[in-house]
Amino acid sequence: MENLEKAIGEIKSLFPETALREEEKLSGHSSFKIGGPVRAMAFPKNEEEFKNICSVLHKNHILPMVLGNGSNVLFPDEGLKELFIISTENLNQLTLSDEGVINAGAGVSLARLANFAARNSLTGLEFAAGIPGSLGGSCIMNAGAFGGELSDCIESVRCYDLKNEKLTELSNEECKFQYRGSLFKENGNLAVLGAKLQLKKGDSGEIVEKMKQFNESRRDKQPLDLPSAGSAFKRPEGRFAAALIDEAGLKGYTVGGAQVSPKHAGFIVNAGNAKADDVKELFRQVEEKVQEMSGITLEPEVIIIDKDFKKEC
Repeated sequence: MENLEKAIGEIKSLFPETALREEEKLSGHSSFKIGGPVRAMAFPKNEEEFKNICSVLHKNHILPMVLGNGSNVLFPDEGLKELFIISTENLNQLTLSDEGVINAGAGVSLARLANFAARNSLTGLEFAAGIPGSLGGSCIMNAGAFGGELSDCIESVRCYDLKNEKLTELSNEECKFQYRGSLFKENGNLAVLGAKLQLKKGDSGEIVEKMKQFNESRRDKQPLDLPSAGSAFKRPEGRFAAALIDEAGLKGYTVGGAQVSPKHAGFIVNAGNAKADDVKELFRQVEEKVQEMSGITLEPEVIIIDKDFKKEC
């Protein structure tokens, strides 16, 4: 804790224009709307500021957690009193090169990215228009929907090695993308700062229409009116998690304020002032009952952060 306090003081002194919030409630940075305060959270406005903050933290033997918009994370109600978080939400530059390559910062939302591509008659990101995540987090999870995945479009990813203080650019192949995973998920010390995407030319009208159809399908089938982290479980081979949960009779099942959505069994929602423990217990019971009924083990897609979580330098 002493090192953390020292680092916070140095950042405030050296970089007074950097947005730094102390005791910031994480419920405001999670799509679940759950989570207590983190000791400190910085919001760098560019990559240089990001590196400056990391340098001070590294000197004080502290590894930060790097966070996008928290659309796939469950934080503890107690908060994270010994952690420093760096948000990438302000790394939101978005440009198109003469060669047709999109260069986007980690904080760009997938909705904005997909709409930008559509305006430039570029096809391949239609599936992403309704995914409530940022590019950085989506690279980590290799976000996907409707048969498409972000890795289908990625040319390279720009990242920062928090341990070695090194900025690097990795090719698609080097990112080791897989179903809901990547090198960045395996190695939490590689912070995604941005990516280049190569798409194909298409018809703007057809692209917009396809996005509209996907979004209508989401509204019809998914509980978008309640806080959640999207799909709660990964798709097991040869089956669908939602169908297995439904077959186990768990649609609408509740623990405290957490609920298996009555609209779509693949979603666990905050139905009203849910606690992190409610959500975790509901996950546990769903996994247990599906295993009993089908013999299939469900794997959470949501990243669950416990109150004792720390990052060691």
